Amino acid sequence: MNKVKERLEALRAEMKKNGVSAYVIPGTDPHASEYIADYWKERVWISGFNGSAGVVAITMDKAGLWTDSRYFLQGAEQLHGTGIELMKQGLPQTPEIVSWLASELKAGEKVAVNPQMFSLDTYTTMKTKLDMSRIDLVSIDLIQNIWKDRPALPKKPFFVFDIKYSGKSTIEKLTILRDEMKKNHADVFVMSALDDIAWLFNIRGNDVSFNPVVIAYALVDMQKATLFIDPDKVGEENKKYLDSQNVSYEPYEDIYKALAQIGEEKSVLVDGAKLNRSLFETIPMVCPIRNTMSPVFKLKSIKNEVEIEGIRRAMIKDGVALTRFFRWLEENVKTGKVTEITIEEKLRSFRSEEENFVGESFNTIAGYAAHGAIVHYSATSESNVTLKQENIVLIDSGAQYLDGTTDITRTFPLGTPTIAQKTDYTLVLKGHIAIDQAIFPAGTRGSQIDILARKPMWNRRLNYGHGTGHGVGHFLNVHEGPQSIRMDENSTTLQPGMILSNEPGLYRAEKYGIRIENLVLVVEDKVTEFGQFLKFETLTLFPINQDLIDAEMLSDEEIKWLNSYHSRVYDTLSPGLELEEREWLAAECRPIKK
Repeated sequence: MNKVKERLEALRAEMKKNGVSAYVIPGTDPHASEYIADYWKERVWISGFNGSAGVVAITMDKAGLWTDSRYFLQGAEQLHGTGIELMKQGLPQTPEIVSWLASELKAGEKVAVNPQMFSLDTYTTMKTKLDMSRIDLVSIDLIQNIWKDRPALPKKPFFVFDIKYSGKSTIEKLTILRDEMKKNHADVFVMSALDDIAWLFNIRGNDVSFNPVVIAYALVDMQKATLFIDPDKVGEENKKYLDSQNVSYEPYEDIYKALAQIGEEKSVLVDGAKLNRSLFETIPMVCPIRNTMSPVFKLKSIKNEVEIEGIRRAMIKDGVALTRFFRWLEENVKTGKVTEITIEEKLRSFRSEEENFVGESFNTIAGYAAHGAIVHYSATSESNVTLKQENIVLIDSGAQYLDGTTDITRTFPLGTPTIAQKTDYTLVLKGHIAIDQAIFPAGTRGSQIDILARKPMWNRRLNYGHGTGHGVGHFLNVHEGPQSIRMDENSTTLQPGMILSNEPGLYRAEKYGIRIENLVLVVEDKVTEFGQFLKFETLTLFPINQDLIDAEMLSDEEIKWLNSYHSRVYDTLSPGLELEEREWLAAECRPIKK
């Protein structure tokens, strides 16, 4: 019996012992994080599925894992033979988790969850829906007793993020935050999102992969700001820094005690999308609750001038490293020794030569041929393939520099592209350019301009299943809200200072994948009699491959945009390159003509 089946059997024994008919395990942590410490990887442990999005629901005789289209192929591979059925979210035939539970259970039966792993909003929604079927939702941790070799929580000290990079001190940020709290008529703000905490207190760490965050909670009132953190992470120098910013600290678990002691006259601000149910239950019931989006979430999405200049510096470094990497790839693929894993290693090696490089901003996606169609593919020793001088490779990668966070995707031909590949690639490029050139009035939401990226594909009855753009942090999380460009409605408007990705794609299952991604900055355009208009400034600096383009499909305006972009890329990157590297870059940035 494989490990997953053994673990499911152990969990069902715990369920039986506790009178529970179903158990739901999300892929997150008590901080609603995307990337989580190994200690909290309960869904990975129980199912073997390690995609960044997915929830497992287990009854006494069935189990399903719900994930979105990015992970359909990966999910099918990793769940094979486990007894867990892949439930493809978004397809008409796939029931929602609660509907599935209601169909599997009888009235009066119990569904259990670990309340630390569920946000207040998610828990409340699930409870309301289950109540309609007269099924009880109960809070209990059933994993702790059966996960015997669970890893420990990380204990590495945090480091202070210098104001020369952050642009604002914690004292300044706390003043702005308290003004926002007053607008929400809140006396106390409970913080649990790790990136919000890292930004507010100007601290960074190594507690999870890729995102330089520190495991902590925080409480802010009008007089005091307290970090709840493992004391081993502080140390003498860090303590001096916190003192200098009027910040105190307490042990991580003491957040529960502090919440329980909030005075009954105090109104408490919580972000129900992030604060876990377990913490919420600790707040005295008499306290007025203000459940709204974290003010810090919104504040940090709008970058200040120091942060923006840092990101511009990071883009130059990244462009230089990528030039060296893609030149290496072009030269070495003919040896027959380049694999998807080699690509990951080489990319990291070239980037690590750049000043202020800290690490990667996410796990590199190097998908050759059919693997490129797996949107969030990650090569393993089992799946790793050698690149040949044929087909195309999709490489989505990013870096964390002290100056800023990068995220870029390029699709590169390794042989002579087919007509179909060139058509698909050019459709993606047209969508990419349409977003880049968008001009829109202040107050526009990302969902209102998403159509620009998809229209060339929709005209041919084609589409892609992921969003067109996500927010990006400043030496923080590569996926950052609240802004986005996607079909799903999002009430957040695009504002100057926000950074987003621009990444339409097109995927042919079992054949290849195509994606072109740059990061863009929202900037002011012009004020007219119709109000303030906004546009995007492209931040990413690296050529878009031209061998895959069908120039006849591009308009004169699109060709002008591409040539202008390539001219800027060459002029900006070439001073940092050796002669042969400049020659390679010049060829990649050559003007395109019909």
